[in-house]
Amino acid sequence: MRDLLSIVLASASPRRRELLTSLGLTVRVVPSDVDEGDRPGYGPRELAALHAGAKADAVARIERDALIVAADTVVDVDGVALGKPADDADAARMLLILSGRDHRVHTAYAAVDGPTGRRIAATHTTLVRFAALSPETIERYIATGEPRDKAGAYGIQGRGAALVEQIEGDFYTVMGFPLGDFVRRLPELGYVLAGAAGVAR
Repeated sequence: MRDLLSIVLASASPRRRELLTSLGLTVRVVPSDVDEGDRPGYGPRELAALHAGAKADAVARIERDALIVAADTVVDVDGVALGKPADDADAARMLLILSGRDHRVHTAYAAVDGPTGRRIAATHTTLVRFAALSPETIERYIATGEPRDKAGAYGIQGRGAALVEQIEGDFYTVMGFPLGDFVRRLPELGYVLAGAAGVAR
């Protein structure tokens, strides 16, 4: 086993970079050019897995000497995927849909080790319950700019935390990367995280 010291992140998401950096990793960002739009025939959970795998594969083709990590998050309301809002009006539409009800957040990740070709992938789901949101609350939240680059038009780690009543599952899945599962599965790629070598899957 080798200590994992650095990765290439196939995503421009600052939240994912912060999460992975919090593990003590050096993170180099190489965004993929994968289209994250809807794919007919794919449900929200499958869509997240498809996007994560495609991002990892795209960057792995050009970064052959590194561990490539990618992820994708999709908000799921009754089987309908909510991605990133197109504009503020779209964000308002999404938040109104989420208001006062449960939804699921699916985050998929994929990791490809360039030197060995080994690969891991997983999809995790967390149930989130929103408080009932008044039009004024939605308008004020959108005015912060926070919803613009986030699936479902909210970020649980920021001001969006005030919109959430309860979660059932992994908080980091809602943030955009299930850290615990990723670390536990690193030995499948021949790596351990410094300080976490004794963690059993």
